[in-house]
Amino acid sequence: MNQISSLENVSVILVKTKTPGNIGSIARCMMNMGLSRLILVRPPEYKNGDALRMAAGAHGILERAEVFPTLGEAIAGHGLIYGTTRQIGGYHRKNLYTAREAAERFVTLLSENRIGIVFGREVNGLDNEDIALCNELISIPSSDAFPSLNLSHAVMVVAYELFMAAGARLPSVNKEKLADVADLENFYKQLEQTVDEIRFFNKQNPKLIMLAFRQMFGRARLDDREVRILRGLLSHVDKAIKGEISD
Repeated sequence: MNQISSLENVSVILVKTKTPGNIGSIARCMMNMGLSRLILVRPPEYKNGDALRMAAGAHGILERAEVFPTLGEAIAGHGLIYGTTRQIGGYHRKNLYTAREAAERFVTLLSENRIGIVFGREVNGLDNEDIALCNELISIPSSDAFPSLNLSHAVMVVAYELFMAAGARLPSVNKEKLADVADLENFYKQLEQTVDEIRFFNKQNPKLIMLAFRQMFGRARLDDREVRILRGLLSHVDKAIKGEISD
């Protein structure tokens, strides 16, 4: 599979989009840049006149769009999730890259993995719960005088950089198969239980520790075998705590 054809493994995921016309415009941007997989989380009616008019020939992407009630359900089956954010500060927003940097980082993974790029609401973007489900983040630099981008424009910038990274060169393909997001979430749940059991959490703000773990393991890009090893280690720790392991 060449890099351009592997763009079918990229999902554009829109969370609670308010304007049907934006969904149509995004479908057109996707078709321009060789993307075809659109996923919608709690969208408005998107097969109406505004969306169809703005899609302008990309109606098939709208027809094939998958719809989910939550972002957690929407990202199942993906190996790597990128969130998009305008905010570049704060503890929640590490692992942050420009669209160009992100495209260059993950384009070689596309032949073996599904990768999702998540875009939030037109006004408020992604909330912290959505951000926590993302392995890495993308931010698009813009003028301080008017930093806010239209949602479809943001999608086009990211899609363009990905298209260029995929087509302008042919890097050696990374055959690494990343762990499924659902398996990672099960690992994080087990990790949280174990960390709580050994009283490692900060009593004032225990969520900060789990966010730190998510960021560390997100950077590691764990594969299936590594997740199994880590979960096996946690199970061993749990047994040791309960005194079920003898010398």
